[in-house]
Amino acid sequence: MSAAPTRPSWLLVIRRYLLAAGLGNLAWEFLQMPLYTLWQTGTRREIISAGLHCSAGDLGMVAGALALALGLVGAPAWPAARLAPVLLITTGLGAAYLVYSEHLNAVVRHAWACTPAMPVLPGIGVGLAPLAQWLIVPPLVLLWAARPRAIGKHVIGAQ
Repeated sequence: MSAAPTRPSWLLVIRRYLLAAGLGNLAWEFLQMPLYTLWQTGTRREIISAGLHCSAGDLGMVAGALALALGLVGAPAWPAARLAPVLLITTGLGAAYLVYSEHLNAVVRHAWACTPAMPVLPGIGVGLAPLAQWLIVPPLVLLWAARPRAIGKHVIGAQ
Protein backbone atom coordinates (compact mmCIF):
# COMPACT_ATOMS: atom_id res chain seq x y z
CA MET A 1 0.00 0.00 0.00
CA SER A 2 1.53 3.28 -1.11
CA ALA A 3 0.59 6.51 0.58
CA ALA A 4 1.07 10.06 -0.63
CA PRO A 5 3.95 11.95 0.95
CA THR A 6 3.03 14.57 3.49
CA ARG A 7 4.99 17.27 5.27
CA PRO A 8 5.63 16.80 8.98
CA SER A 9 4.16 19.25 11.49
CA TRP A 10 6.00 22.48 12.16
CA LEU A 11 6.89 21.34 15.68
CA LEU A 12 8.50 18.14 14.44
CA VAL A 13 10.43 20.09 11.80
CA ILE A 14 11.75 22.52 14.41
CA ARG A 15 12.78 19.68 16.72
CA ARG A 16 14.57 17.85 13.90
CA TYR A 17 16.18 21.07 12.74
CA LEU A 18 17.56 21.99 16.15
CA LEU A 19 18.89 18.51 16.83
CA ALA A 20 20.51 18.04 13.43
CA ALA A 21 21.82 21.62 13.29
CA GLY A 22 23.34 21.18 16.73
CA LEU A 23 25.10 17.98 15.70
CA GLY A 24 26.15 19.32 12.30
CA ASN A 25 27.57 22.51 13.74
CA LEU A 26 29.35 20.61 16.49
CA ALA A 27 31.08 18.44 13.89
CA TRP A 28 31.93 21.44 11.70
CA GLU A 29 33.38 23.39 14.64
CA PHE A 30 35.80 20.61 15.44
CA LEU A 31 36.68 19.98 11.79
CA GLN A 32 37.60 23.62 11.23
CA MET A 33 39.47 23.98 14.55
CA PRO A 34 42.93 23.50 12.89
CA LEU A 35 42.26 26.76 11.01
CA TYR A 36 42.42 28.69 14.30
CA THR A 37 45.56 29.45 16.31
CA LEU A 38 43.97 27.85 19.36
CA TRP A 39 44.60 24.49 17.69
CA GLN A 40 48.36 25.13 17.96
CA THR A 41 48.49 27.07 21.21
CA GLY A 42 45.62 25.74 23.33
CA THR A 43 45.43 22.78 25.62
CA ARG A 44 43.12 19.90 24.78
CA ARG A 45 40.68 21.19 27.38
CA GLU A 46 40.72 24.71 25.89
CA ILE A 47 40.12 23.36 22.38
CA ILE A 48 37.22 21.17 23.51
CA SER A 49 35.76 24.02 25.55
CA ALA A 50 35.99 26.43 22.60
CA GLY A 51 34.37 23.90 20.25
CA LEU A 52 31.48 23.29 22.64
CA HIS A 53 31.09 27.01 23.35
CA CYS A 54 31.00 27.88 19.64
CA SER A 55 28.56 25.04 18.93
CA ALA A 56 26.22 26.35 21.61
CA GLY A 57 26.43 29.79 20.02
CA ASP A 58 25.70 28.26 16.62
CA LEU A 59 22.60 26.59 18.03
CA GLY A 60 21.40 29.90 19.40
CA MET A 61 21.98 31.47 15.99
CA VAL A 62 20.05 28.79 14.10
CA ALA A 63 17.16 28.94 16.56
CA GLY A 64 17.02 32.73 16.56
CA ALA A 65 17.31 33.05 12.80
CA LEU A 66 14.57 30.46 12.25
CA ALA A 67 12.27 32.14 14.77
CA LEU A 68 12.75 35.54 13.11
CA ALA A 69 12.24 34.09 9.64
CA LEU A 70 9.05 32.31 10.72
CA GLY A 71 7.79 35.52 12.29
CA LEU A 72 8.57 37.55 9.17
CA VAL A 73 7.51 35.25 6.33
CA GLY A 74 6.14 32.03 7.83
CA ALA A 75 2.63 30.73 7.35
CA PRO A 76 0.26 28.77 9.61
CA ALA A 77 0.69 25.75 7.33
CA TRP A 78 4.51 25.92 7.49
CA PRO A 79 6.50 23.95 6.38
CA ALA A 80 4.02 22.82 3.71
CA ALA A 81 3.63 26.49 2.79
CA ARG A 82 6.41 29.09 2.55
CA LEU A 83 9.36 26.77 3.23
CA ALA A 84 11.58 28.45 0.61
CA PRO A 85 11.18 32.03 1.92
CA VAL A 86 11.73 30.86 5.49
CA LEU A 87 14.85 28.97 4.43
CA LEU A 88 16.25 31.97 2.54
CA ILE A 89 15.55 34.44 5.34
CA THR A 90 16.91 32.04 7.97
CA THR A 91 20.11 31.61 5.99
CA GLY A 92 20.47 35.32 5.26
CA LEU A 93 19.89 36.42 8.84
CA GLY A 94 22.29 33.81 10.16
CA ALA A 95 24.99 34.64 7.63
CA ALA A 96 24.66 38.37 8.36
CA TYR A 97 24.95 37.79 12.11
CA LEU A 98 27.89 35.43 11.59
CA VAL A 99 29.81 38.02 9.56
CA TYR A 100 29.12 40.67 12.22
CA SER A 101 30.08 38.37 15.11
CA GLU A 102 33.22 36.96 13.45
CA HIS A 103 34.42 40.46 12.53
CA LEU A 104 33.72 41.80 16.00
CA ASN A 105 35.38 38.90 17.83
CA ALA A 106 38.29 38.09 15.52
CA VAL A 107 39.19 41.49 14.07
CA VAL A 108 38.00 44.11 16.58
CA ARG A 109 38.27 42.31 19.94
CA HIS A 110 40.96 39.79 18.95
CA ALA A 111 39.13 37.13 20.99
CA TRP A 112 40.48 34.50 18.58
CA ALA A 113 42.72 34.36 15.55
CA CYS A 114 42.88 32.39 12.35
CA THR A 115 45.96 30.65 11.04
CA PRO A 116 47.29 31.64 7.60
CA ALA A 117 45.56 28.49 6.26
CA MET A 118 42.12 30.08 6.85
CA PRO A 119 40.88 31.87 3.76
CA VAL A 120 39.27 35.18 4.73
CA LEU A 121 36.91 37.67 3.15
CA PRO A 122 39.06 40.57 1.94
CA GLY A 123 38.63 43.82 3.79
CA ILE A 124 36.71 42.46 6.78
CA GLY A 125 38.88 39.52 7.84
CA VAL A 126 36.04 37.04 8.37
CA GLY A 127 37.03 33.42 7.87
CA LEU A 128 35.43 31.60 4.96
CA ALA A 129 35.17 28.30 6.86
CA PRO A 130 32.65 29.63 9.42
CA LEU A 131 30.76 31.46 6.66
CA ALA A 132 30.63 28.24 4.62
CA GLN A 133 29.43 26.47 7.76
CA TRP A 134 26.45 28.81 7.98
CA LEU A 135 25.71 28.67 4.26
CA ILE A 136 25.83 24.85 4.18
CA VAL A 137 24.73 23.31 7.50
CA PRO A 138 21.52 25.18 8.43
CA PRO A 139 19.92 25.20 4.94
CA LEU A 140 20.66 21.53 4.29
CA VAL A 141 19.46 20.57 7.75
CA LEU A 142 16.24 22.58 7.35
CA LEU A 143 15.53 20.94 4.00
CA TRP A 144 16.14 17.54 5.59
CA ALA A 145 13.97 18.34 8.63
CA ALA A 146 11.05 19.52 6.47
CA ARG A 147 11.24 16.73 3.90
CA PRO A 148 7.96 15.06 2.93
CA ARG A 149 7.40 11.61 4.38
CA ALA A 150 5.08 8.82 3.36
CA ILE A 151 2.20 8.31 5.75
CA GLY A 152 0.67 4.97 6.53
CA LYS A 153 2.05 1.76 7.91
CA HIS A 154 5.65 2.66 7.08
CA VAL A 155 5.75 5.58 9.50
CA ILE A 156 7.38 4.85 12.83
CA GLY A 157 4.70 4.16 15.40
CA ALA A 158 1.96 3.41 12.85
CA GLN A 159 0.06 0.15 13.21
